Amino acid sequence: MTVELAYREYGNGPPMVLLHGLFGSAQNWNGMAERLASRFRVFACDLRNHGQSPWAPTMEFGEMADDLEALIAEKGLAPTIVLGHSVGGKTAMLTALKHPEVIEALIVVDIAPVAYEVPFLGYIQAMQATDLSAGRRRSDIDAELASAIPDTATRQFLLQNLTPQDGGGYAWRINLDALAANMSSLMEFPDTSDLAYEGRALFVSGAESDFIGRHTHNAIYEHFPQAEFAVIAGSGHDPHIEQPDALFERLIDFLDSSYA
Repeated sequence: MTVELAYREYGNGPPMVLLHGLFGSAQNWNGMAERLASRFRVFACDLRNHGQSPWAPTMEFGEMADDLEALIAEKGLAPTIVLGHSVGGKTAMLTALKHPEVIEALIVVDIAPVAYEVPFLGYIQAMQATDLSAGRRRSDIDAELASAIPDTATRQFLLQNLTPQDGGGYAWRINLDALAANMSSLMEFPDTSDLAYEGRALFVSGAESDFIGRHTHNAIYEHFPQAEFAVIAGSGHDPHIEQPDALFERLIDFLDSSYA
């Protein structure tokens, strides 16, 4: 069953949908959405179990692709540009493969249609075990997470999901139970060996990330034969945060050529 995705809308022009990555929200793409809004009507969405979107016990990529297709249909956006980052990128890819008629062009940021081994389940377990009761400060929660998640930038990113409660204390706005239960499938990519998206596709990677590389090119070309590649210098997995100017310029180059 699909869920009705929450979204933020910006600008006017040809439609464009943005999908964030795991543990994120539309808010993470606010700056880029505002810049793109000078040229496009941008919908920055929250995936299910993230941000302001509804919670659901399951989050297979097929379900999330259907969530996106439902939003596109409801808002009359087809055909639309879709940009997805990380897990949002896998969702965008599967949507293009399952519903190619609704996709004008595809942009995938630092992810490929392959399986990954990343210690995200450990992050979730640490977050589930954290004391969020009244009287606790954000700094207390940060310190408690530090032993399991030593990287400061990663912790600060995860802590964006803390929401203060009326009676004191905090809650996580992401559905940690559902993320944990579905983590194995989120690290995979569905069997789509019989599907291909023949439209234009741009795969953007951070130069300091290994999520996209020669080891993933065959899988990408198999499904997206018109794939183009761009590497953002000085960036890891999050070029929209680490090198937003360079990413914006590369996106505009690609999108301008789409309309040439």
